[in-house]
Amino acid sequence: MKLLYKPLGIVLGLVAGWLGREAFQKVWALIDEEEPPKADTRDAGWGKVLAAAGLQAAIFAVVRAAVDRAGATWFQDFTGVWPGPKRQEPEDGA
Repeated sequence: MKLLYKPLGIVLGLVAGWLGREAFQKVWALIDEEEPPKADTRDAGWGKVLAAAGLQAAIFAVVRAAVDRAGATWFQDFTGVWPGPKRQEPEDGA
């Protein structure tokens, strides 16, 4: 049954990417009137480039986690099976 979650996970990943991009654009528009600078934009300062990259990464991570969690919860409600591990295993070598 967990194998059925794989295609759904792929679709959810695409949805999360789209939602993350839209959310970042809206948040950035509140911060700056210009488009967010890319790392190779010559006239953009280090602070602005790194702030944009950090904000984008944070938004993408939160949106991805929210979409993944919603998808897993929906899958469990629909099938009765949780698609991932029940507990997070501690990492070895800590």
